[in-house]
Amino acid sequence: MPRPLANPPNPWLSSHVEWLGPPPDAKLEVYEEQAKSIVNRNDSPDIPFRWSINPYRGCYHGCAYCYARPGHEYLGFGAGTDFERKIVVKQNAAELLRARFESRSWTGEALMFSGVTDCYQPLEAAYGLTRACLELCVDYRNPASFITKGALVRRDAELLARLAREAAASVTLSIGFVDDAMARKIEPWASPPSRRFAAMRALADAGVPVGISVSPVIPGLNDDQIPELLATAKQAGASWAFMILLRLPGSVLPVFEERLTEAVPLRAAKVFRAIEDMRGGQRNDARFGSRMRGQGPRWQAIETLFQAHRRRLGLEDTTSTPIEQAPSFRRPRAQRELFELG
Repeated sequence: MPRPLANPPNPWLSSHVEWLGPPPDAKLEVYEEQAKSIVNRNDSPDIPFRWSINPYRGCYHGCAYCYARPGHEYLGFGAGTDFERKIVVKQNAAELLRARFESRSWTGEALMFSGVTDCYQPLEAAYGLTRACLELCVDYRNPASFITKGALVRRDAELLARLAREAAASVTLSIGFVDDAMARKIEPWASPPSRRFAAMRALADAGVPVGISVSPVIPGLNDDQIPELLATAKQAGASWAFMILLRLPGSVLPVFEERLTEAVPLRAAKVFRAIEDMRGGQRNDARFGSRMRGQGPRWQAIETLFQAHRRRLGLEDTTSTPIEQAPSFRRPRAQRELFELG
């Protein structure tokens, strides 16, 4: 069922409206836009990619912990249910990417799909923006990596395998829970973990390099599931694994606090204490170098557990983004013109 409208106050607006009486259910609203750009440059030292693509703003998956929620506030929306149900679709994503590939300044660097919101969320089944951009990567032989919670990614297995053969491609499935029922409480509209693992197996069988992101690690809730998650990923064909500690920047914190308390009322206090143990007494640490990982004995124990099982299973400790691959980029039009001249 849809959640009632619930957004923390938007710091970019001058007023905050409270409902008089029960709030209505949040309905899906799709906003189509002609974006000005589609390839974004990343300068964060914590993130192992330089260029990213996000065909959508907002994400239907509704993960309580999503670090991208505050970005919706810049659009005049809220970081809670607005983020999940007011989705902005960049209709001209493929046209913009083609123009970028045709630019003389573009040399074929690797692209990361879903640097912010999920490129395989449900609306992708209708709009096909990610697929259209993937087709361009294949045509131009431009390396690309994908990270997603959407089982819809298996639809593009053939294209991804071709890109892997002719340039470089990888898919990381973000899976933080073993149990579908528990995942639904925290990631209510994302594909169930069982379907994500099935998608991983299908991609691996098609020849697509795949891995798992055990993310986010929520201490006191899913850290004990790390061994089984890694073992299941290995069985599904994963070649690498990494993990990221829960991040709760800005207005993500009140959304997560409310939804965790609603989902697991008897465990919420334990989880909050564990987070504070790993964040120097706080519930978030925004510093570069610290925001993706924790500190203290409990975090060290989690890292030890993760690394021990990763090594035992023979999984690489890497995000496997194809940035280091040899250049393969080409402009199809230029190739055709050369053939015609010959």
